[in-house]
Amino acid sequence: MIARIIILCSLLALIACSGNSDRVPASVVNVPGSASGQNSDADLPQIEFEKTEHNFGRVIQGEKVTFAFKFKNSGKADLLIANVTASCGCTAYDFPRAPIKPGQQETIRVTFDSSGREGFQSKSVTIATNAQPSITNLVVKAQIYLPEKRR
Repeated sequence: MIARIIILCSLLALIACSGNSDRVPASVVNVPGSASGQNSDADLPQIEFEKTEHNFGRVIQGEKVTFAFKFKNSGKADLLIANVTASCGCTAYDFPRAPIKPGQQETIRVTFDSSGREGFQSKSVTIATNAQPSITNLVVKAQIYLPEKRR
């Protein structure tokens, strides 16, 4: 009985470890600070946004508003967006999953859903990349007003 449990646990561990097909290959990850202390930013990707903050202004409660943050890889290596997270469930995003070549321009679309919100709102989206610095924060703001009641 104990042998069966050990075999079952071993099989489960093997199955759990085999599902890593969505990971970024190690060959594209570049760690700029080496053990020697040398830091060569010259060959790294560089993410350069036109702007990192957008104010939607006056928004009627319930509206969904979207803004496309434009950026460019101004570095000398492929730029990879490893992870994107929003500060709130009311904020959605869409970003390129493929490597961005040097000189290539792309966008990260951020959508804010004002349902259930009122007053001034400021939401952030955090972008993690293989560039230095590796973290960039995008911010969207809006002043939410209640819709006028019809008589």
